[in-house]
Parts: sequence; structure tokens; C-alpha cells
Amino acid sequence: MRSREPVPFQFDSSRYTRFVSLTERATNGPSIQFTTDQDWSVLVEAHAPGVFRLRIDTTAEGETTSRAARPSSQRYELLARDEAIGEALFEAVDGGFRLTQGEDVLNVLTNPLRISLSRKGVPVLTSIDEPELSAFGVGGLVGDDTQDREWTVGFALQEGEAVYGLGENVYDLDRRGEVLSTDDAAARVLPLAWSTRGWGVYVNTAGATVHNVGVDAAAGYLAGWRDINLDVFMFLGDPSEILNQYSQLTGRAGQPPLWAMGAWVRQARGAAPELAVDLAAQLRERGIAFDTVTLDTPGAWDVRSRLALEWDGKRFPDPRQLLGNFKRHDARVVLPGFPGVLQSSTMFEELEDKGWLLTDATGGAHAFPGVAATGGEAFGLLDLTHKDVWTFWRDKLRQFQDDGVDAVACDAQIEMPDDIVGRHGDSASRLRTAYPLLVKRCLFEAASWNKTPAEGVVLSRDLLPGAQRLPWQAATPVANTWDGLIESIRAALTVGSSGVPVHMHDVGNPDMPTDALTPELYLRWLGAAVFSGNLRLQGSPGLLPWDFDEETQAHVRTWLQFRYRLIPYVLGVIEDSARTGLPVQRSMPMAFPDDPDAHKYGLQYLLGPALLIVPIVQPGTTVTVYLPKGDAWWDMSTGWRYEGGTTWTIEVGMDRLPVFGREGHMLCLGPAAQHTGEFNSARILDEVWLFGMPIHNPSVMRNKIRVMQMQGSSYVKGLEGLKILPSEGLEVKRRGAEVRISRAR
Repeated sequence: MRSREPVPFQFDSSRYTRFVSLTERATNGPSIQFTTDQDWSVLVEAHAPGVFRLRIDTTAEGETTSRAARPSSQRYELLARDEAIGEALFEAVDGGFRLTQGEDVLNVLTNPLRISLSRKGVPVLTSIDEPELSAFGVGGLVGDDTQDREWTVGFALQEGEAVYGLGENVYDLDRRGEVLSTDDAAARVLPLAWSTRGWGVYVNTAGATVHNVGVDAAAGYLAGWRDINLDVFMFLGDPSEILNQYSQLTGRAGQPPLWAMGAWVRQARGAAPELAVDLAAQLRERGIAFDTVTLDTPGAWDVRSRLALEWDGKRFPDPRQLLGNFKRHDARVVLPGFPGVLQSSTMFEELEDKGWLLTDATGGAHAFPGVAATGGEAFGLLDLTHKDVWTFWRDKLRQFQDDGVDAVACDAQIEMPDDIVGRHGDSASRLRTAYPLLVKRCLFEAASWNKTPAEGVVLSRDLLPGAQRLPWQAATPVANTWDGLIESIRAALTVGSSGVPVHMHDVGNPDMPTDALTPELYLRWLGAAVFSGNLRLQGSPGLLPWDFDEETQAHVRTWLQFRYRLIPYVLGVIEDSARTGLPVQRSMPMAFPDDPDAHKYGLQYLLGPALLIVPIVQPGTTVTVYLPKGDAWWDMSTGWRYEGGTTWTIEVGMDRLPVFGREGHMLCLGPAAQHTGEFNSARILDEVWLFGMPIHNPSVMRNKIRVMQMQGSSYVKGLEGLKILPSEGLEVKRRGAEVRISRAR
């Protein structure tokens, strides 16, 4: 695999000034305000329990600001909750002051400005405070763009301290030793960083941002960005607390529909839409369970005459009939869409005159070179920073939902030259982040507009601030090799560690050679994907289930049947994400921050709260398993119980994966099905597996199963009519609607 090479930090310290002193101005509720040497306003705030905020406003008091001069976080609504809900005790200390929230303390020194955070008296996060890096405490300098300033903050890291989050990485969960820039689309950056020491940092901006994670000689975490204001949130707590507070602050995901939880399949590259109908028919005939077909680019429609979105008549001469053909095979349809207008279209000039397209230095609409979504034709981009344009595109997309389209796939992150400008003066560096955010929100509103609660799917690979609000992160393209399998797992775990709840896994990549994709690798890949947020098969030659032998096909059918049985649990975990902010797939550092031995097993993960998954990522039937401390674990294949904090070597055949149930939890399974349309909404569950004496309420979709303990037994309500498989040493007794689980006598 490719190694990571450190990149020098991108910011020149000589261009920054450090705030020499702050003058206290006012105390208001949970916050205290200061004035800097530059007469800027500084707000230090106990924003929420375990959350502190540092904000520097460079706008003069009483000055009115245009929309273009507002902080990017306000313009793009990056915060779901801007007002503070915390409470704090303020007291003066030598050289500064202290804010105390229960066990959490923020110390602020004001000459120069530095901070330190502690929990239960233990220092957790401090500013870098070295003379040669004085600019990296907190500083700012007016840039060439009068709307923006350049900011940098720096926090000290301990020797060997790992840093997690910050977006997708296929090489390592630990981001230390990397420099990540939002201006580099390949860097796949997200704004939350955290450590198992108990801190998290979120830079609240859509401006161009660079994260330097321990590359500088000071071995600190440095963040630099361009925006009008400085706005940084600091969290205290274990990873689950940090993600909980982060998602409350920045917004949580909407719900996916039930059909999205079934297996997906992607149309072969370049195949006609009618052939995708044939693919759906073959899958049904062969008994391979699936729900959804995604069609290939280019986009299925375009903005043409009369300011309407019109179907591509060449590829879709009768779209309603085509969609009806899919429905006859109980298949949902996801079509590619794109907010572009072909330069050859009659509407390009008209929309340019209306000011509805992104412009360049000439003042005219910029013509982007062709991409897959436009079939290689040059195009202009609808300026979705313009409210009228955004509303127009959203409302037109709803028409296709009415035609029978179930969802839209759109990767809007394209190469934007530096001279691109939006309606309100948005620069290219800001649009690189903001534009795909606006696209995804628009698509989700179009899909969920008539559903309560909001429910829909937006299939996209774009990563950006606010990505955690929208369910369904598309899979990471990797090679069809064992290393590719490893990279796909790491991508899901790092995106989840950055706050995104659901990451899809593609079983194979049609754009890469398939020579190394043996039946063994295919089944190991499929087995891991079954225990994930969701999965997609490939409809391309060399990747179809029937391209392998009969035994392999039988295993494929078995794995997919179990995936459908898992749907009530996985969807329940996703629904829990809307309350906790935790992802479906949880890395070992996230799930077990106090067990450093677990952190060494970077490819193991928790699926929700109850299941420990050990993917098999190399040829053979032998795998080493580490069972984390603090819990006992039950082998789902054998029913054997293992103590936590132990390591085992296990033999596994091609028909199973090492999966362990966490003691005190239960797994609620649905019936076997070929698609979610076969589910009985009145009886979505079929049986329950117990992992020792149940203590915790289970994760179950749209169901309320409650566990209560009394006198050494557990009493469970909500299991009426279900088969219950107890662990060894337990007995089950039913009393009407209540189930009693006790030790066997």
C-alpha cells in the first residue's frame, strides 16, 4: 500500500499577528466578551455541557454586513444550534479567567490569548505556546480578499497521541502525520478532530481550511482557514460524548426509507437502461435478494427549453414505461442527476442572462469541461447560492419523484478554477465546499418533501461540513484486491469517526481490473459488506454473482438472505444515530477509548452497540480476534462465551465471519426476504438472539422493546409472538405480553 509522506505546513507564520492582550467587556449568561488590540470582539462561551466556544468577530459593532460578508457558517447554515445552552461559573485567575461547567474547566490567559481545557482536574487540551510558533496560538491577518481573513489555531499533542476524524482515509485510522486541505478534493476532509484523551475540535467554517496533524516540529494539531471570523468549538468527553455533542451542534441525519436498507446493484458501465431491467429480472430468477438498481451516468435529464428539467429523450424515450418495468420486478430506481446546463443547450445563454449560472472573471457564465455526468459535453453550473435557483432545481426534481424515480445520485464536487464566483461573491475556495453541500440539501428536500418525519436518500461521495445531516455516503472506489477490501473498510470507519452515520460498501469496482477477484475474496468482501450500513453489488462482467461457480453463488444467496434478516437491527441503529450521532460502523478507538489493546486491531469494528465484526482480509480460514475489555462476548456461530481482554485464533469457513454479540445485548432479526416489499409492516421481527442476560434495550427499527431488571431477572416487553434464542444458562418464560428471562435452575 502507498505510504503517507508528511507535507510541510501551508501557513507562513510571518504573515500572522498574535493577539497581544484582551480587555474584558461584558459577561452575559454562559459567555464572557473581550475586545482585542484590533477592537475586534472576542466571545468565550460555555456553549453546552462539555462544549466550549471561542469566536472572534472582526465586524465593527453596529456595522451592517451584506450576505457576502457574513461568516460562511451562517451563510450555509452549518450550525443546527447557534445559541448557547450551557451554564458556567466565571472567576478571575492570574493572567486571565476560568469557566467551570461541572467537572469541565476552560482556562483562558489573555496576554497573549491561550487556552487550556481539563476534566476532573486532568489537563486534556492546551494551546501550543512556543515562541517560534507564537502565531499559532490564535491569530489573524487581513488577506487580499476584504471579505476574509486568515486564521490559525494550534493545540499541543502528547508524544504518540493519535488523532481521529477529519474525513476519509483508506490507509490509517490515525490522522497524525498528515496535512489535509479542503481545497484538495482528493483529501476528502471533514472538520471534526478528536482524541481518546478526551478532546474534540471543530473549526466552524466553509472557507478553505488546512489541518496539519502533528507534522510541524512542535508536534501539535494546527488548523488554518480563511473566513471573516474565527469560530472554534472544543469538546470534552469520550468519543461517544463528543460525537453526540458535535451532531447536536451541527445537525443529525434524516431517516432513510425502508427500501434503501435492502441490497443495491449498479448497472453495467455504458449499458442501455433497458439492459438494467434485464439485470433486475435475472437477479430475481436466480433468487439473489436485492431492492434497488442504480443507473449509470450521464444524467437522466437536463435543463432545456421553458426552464424545465426534461428527460434525455435518446436514452429514455418512454421513462414512465421504463420505470414501470423496474417496478414489475419489485426494483427501486436511482437515477443520476446533475445541476448542470449543457453549453450546447438553448437555455445556456438565457440562464446566463438571468444570472442563474456560476460566473468567472469575465463576468459571463463559466463553461466547465465535460464530465461523466454530462456525457463529456461542456456545461454551466446552476448557481445554487442563488435562492431562486436552488428552489427551482428542488421543485423540478420533485417532478421526477412523481414520475417514479426513487432517489437521485449526484457527485457535484468538480474542479472549480480560482476565478469562479457565485451570486453573492462566493469565491471558488468557498464554493468547493459549499456547492456540493447545497446540492445534497436540495436533493434531500426534493426526496423528503411529503414525508413526516423527513425521509430520503442522497447517494453521493462528496464529503463536506454538514455531511452528517444527510444519510447515505456512497462507497469509496478501490481496487478489486485484498488491499482494496482493507481500504474500503478503513474508509467507512474513518468517515464514521468524522460524524457521518452511514457509509455504503460496493462489492467490487467495475472501473478496475477483476483478475485478482477470486471467489474467496468476493465472498469475504460480501460478508463484510453484509455487516455494514449497506452494500451494493455490481452488474458488470466479472463482478456478477453468476460469474462465479455454483457453490459461490449459493453462499451469495445465503449472505444476502442474512442481510435482509439484519435490516430491523441496522435500521434501528441508523434511527439511533439521529439521537446519539454515533455511526453504524464504530472503530475500536471510538467504541473502546480506554482499551489501547483494542486500538491495535484497526479493521475490527462494532456494528451498532451489540455486534463485534472481524472482517477477513487475507486468504485462508484462520483469523486472529481481539475481544475488548469490559464485556464478555458470545460467538454467534457457536454460542460460546469468551471473556473480554482476550485474543483468539479462530477457524472460519467461507459461509461465515467472526461475529460476536456483546453481553447484555440482544439482536432482533427479521424474516428472510427477496426484497423489503415482502416485509410485513405489522410483524417486522421474526426472532431474538440473547447474548447473556439482557440489560440494554435493543436497537430495532420503528419498534419499542424495553428491558427492565428486577431481582436477578430481566423482564422484556415487546417480544410477543417472537422466537427467542437464549444464551446457555438462561431460561425464558412468557407471561402474557411480558417475557421473563432468568438464570436456569
